[in-house]
Amino acid sequence: MAGRPRPQTELHSPSASTRRRERWLVVLGVALHAVYMLSIFDIYFKSPIVHGMDPVPPRLSAPPAKRLVLLVADGLRADKFFEPDERGRYRAPFLRGVIEEKGRWGVSHARPPTESRPGHVSLIAGFYEDPSAVTKGWKANPVEFDSVFNQSRHTISFGSPDIVPIFCSNLPHSTWDTYPHEYEDFATDASFLDHWSFDQFQDLVNRSFDDIKLRQLLLQDKLVIFLHLLGCDTNGHAHRPYSSIYLNNVKVVDQIAESVYNLMENYFNDNQTAYVFTADHGMSDKGSHGDGHPSNTDTPLVAWGAGIRSPKFLAYTEKPDDGFRFVDNHKHDTPTPKDWALEGFERVDVNQADIAPLMATLVGLPCPMNSVGSLPTPYLKLRKADEVEAVLANTKQILNQFLRKSQLKESSSLYFKPFKPLANFSLVLSQIEDLISGRDYETAMEQSEELRRLALAGLHYFQTYDWFMLMTTITLGYIGWMVNLIIHVLQSYTSYPVILLKRAQLYPNNTSMKVYICGCFFMGLSSILLLLEKSPLLYHAYVLCTIFLWTRIVQKIDFLKSVWRELANMPFKYIFNLLTSSVVALLVLEFLVMSFFDRKIYTWCFLVLGILGSTYVALFIQASAALAIYIWLACWFLSVFTLMPAEIPENNNLVIFSGGLIILIGLASRWIKSNSSSFWLYLTRANKRDPQSFKLYFVQVILVAISSIMVWLSTSHRSQNRELLSLHQFINWSVAGVAMVLPLFSPPSVLSRLTSIFLGFAPPFLLLSIGYEAVFYSAFAMVLIGWIFVESANLYCSEESGSARRRSLADNSVFGYEERHLRLSDLRIPLLFVILFNVAFFGTGNFASIASFEISSVYRFITVFSPFLMAGLLIFKLFIPFMLVIADVRLVRSPRSSVSHGWAVIFL
Repeated sequence: MAGRPRPQTELHSPSASTRRRERWLVVLGVALHAVYMLSIFDIYFKSPIVHGMDPVPPRLSAPPAKRLVLLVADGLRADKFFEPDERGRYRAPFLRGVIEEKGRWGVSHARPPTESRPGHVSLIAGFYEDPSAVTKGWKANPVEFDSVFNQSRHTISFGSPDIVPIFCSNLPHSTWDTYPHEYEDFATDASFLDHWSFDQFQDLVNRSFDDIKLRQLLLQDKLVIFLHLLGCDTNGHAHRPYSSIYLNNVKVVDQIAESVYNLMENYFNDNQTAYVFTADHGMSDKGSHGDGHPSNTDTPLVAWGAGIRSPKFLAYTEKPDDGFRFVDNHKHDTPTPKDWALEGFERVDVNQADIAPLMATLVGLPCPMNSVGSLPTPYLKLRKADEVEAVLANTKQILNQFLRKSQLKESSSLYFKPFKPLANFSLVLSQIEDLISGRDYETAMEQSEELRRLALAGLHYFQTYDWFMLMTTITLGYIGWMVNLIIHVLQSYTSYPVILLKRAQLYPNNTSMKVYICGCFFMGLSSILLLLEKSPLLYHAYVLCTIFLWTRIVQKIDFLKSVWRELANMPFKYIFNLLTSSVVALLVLEFLVMSFFDRKIYTWCFLVLGILGSTYVALFIQASAALAIYIWLACWFLSVFTLMPAEIPENNNLVIFSGGLIILIGLASRWIKSNSSSFWLYLTRANKRDPQSFKLYFVQVILVAISSIMVWLSTSHRSQNRELLSLHQFINWSVAGVAMVLPLFSPPSVLSRLTSIFLGFAPPFLLLSIGYEAVFYSAFAMVLIGWIFVESANLYCSEESGSARRRSLADNSVFGYEERHLRLSDLRIPLLFVILFNVAFFGTGNFASIASFEISSVYRFITVFSPFLMAGLLIFKLFIPFMLVIADVRLVRSPRSSVSHGWAVIFL
């Protein structure tokens, strides 16, 4: 303002050069994070597949079986399969009879991600999915791999269009078919999909009586028959695994297993068929899968027929922990639940990948060349010599992979570090062959299993060979980025540059060019070394980005030294405040780390924040008592939600109630905005001459009400096992789409804009909600609005107590604040931002996996299986609370022009 003195030593306005640097920092930050995020694929999602090995057929006197039947009940949990129903009857009487009279059983342990494609790849190919397949929706094969089907003489398969083509589409010796995608409708009872698969196979068998070629195909050896039964998975998603529809589907699967057995035995009548029944993954109580919870990783395994041992009866004894862990980190020899009533029958648990070598051995096939499964010999009924030969073939197949990986890594490494435990593998193999020739089968078996264990350890060694280099590079890169941001903030938003120049502690120098030349030299040298090692291009990007960041830091080393000297000369009180603020910030960050393991921590957090916030407002800001009470109630209301289970129970009444609560919050916001007192006008950032946006508000409230009605209509319609009406879909999509556009037309005042954003995202969030998370949306918004109020009240009261106002409210504007340097007290803004951002992650679930959230949330928009669209809707729902936080923190920062820019850099 003209004529008003400005204390230049206190005020600071970012220069045009600072603005340009910040735009450059934003671009650099986005690029760096994009590059470093890709390192996840090189570290954790690196393909385990190598080519160039030869198959190793087992040297058996005769294959145990001529043909194999594989039945996979997609999404079948082990406990729901083995336990009795409420009347004490078992849901799978036929397969239970097999366990007690004909075959062997156990629990198959899957490894996350517990999805359909990775599970089937593990079962049929014997390795844990090439993680890069996630980028292709788990459908296309990014790298071709071997499988039991490849090794078979012929494969017959019927089932889902998402699974069967993965293994059979490029397999010339296969007969297969799938049903249309439209059949996978979550609004129906999906058990008919299982009947479809069996009917197709039964029809093929019946046609063979009139088709000589088809009959000859069925009568040949090394035949594999695969039926994919999707009903449990679809019904589990749609109705939950404790629903009558899912549990009835378990009975359907058992009936199909019995029908397949009777059909095969009547057709062939030669006792040369082996049967394996299992599942690819389980199903959580909330109807999802993907993570490592036992309900997702534990699946049933039942094997019987040719080559399978008969049941072994054992008296149950408590076994000590032998230290062995399955791939899902579950203990070996876990006690069998008593309600399964199977304690007297030997239970043989396996890793899911172990089933592939089991199936291959049963029909005399080589193990899949990329398999990492260990042959589970307790299932096999073989002569001792054949059993040792089968295990040795399994060992050689894994050893071949190890040797191939070792060869590839050695050929491209300047300094190769071999896996020393297998340095004398050829000698061990010779010893095993000599033991077999001398018929010392026990010792040969022990040495073969030990060699297999070492070969698996060697595979892991080369799979993680580059981890140390990559993790070190990425860690240094992130540290370098943080240091660069700190340097920028110190130079642009603090008084240090002025102070240092005044004290002649910082002089222009000509070392920058020398530093950059050295940086370029190290970049070039690193690139040459990586080229010589034939490293992927992304390795170059990681190293170059890290060197670039640290080059910039070294270039600013004189400034950092001067800042350190200045800090050393500061008064003790300032140093104490700085250390205290740093300790508090570190404690908050550590608290956030702990919250990744226990959501309940946020309950205590908001209970404390409610008390501290209301006390701070009442005593120090001395604002309205109503504001203090509101802060207290809002924080305590939000604290309730992290006590609730992550498995969200379906409760549409809560969703509809939340719609009414959202409308009430909007009404309260309108009332506050229309309050003409100077305090509330200042508090809400409203301009008295702002036009009343009643029409926009009215339309948004109507859309919230319509979405609440559609929640009831769509859900009640689906609960009657009917398809989602096209009209309902159209209304839901239209309401959600229109509602999200309306905030663009809201007034620019702070509370009006925030309320409009809150009302705009409410309809899609309600339509994607199934329970208490809809109420969480309202509670979360109340806390965010409270944060706006507190920061505004803090500014208002501090200015009222000052000797002069920078602008009068009579001027009808509240945005004219003087700009200043950052202060330690401003640290509360990013800390609160990070806390609220994490609450948006963990408020209603665990963001560690999409499986932690309800897939049934999308059923008001789509019911036919469409993984990308469903995942997109789920992710969008998860990000709606983040959008509120981002909008809120932008509004919190708006009055502090220079401060806002400084913390904006920190938020990067």
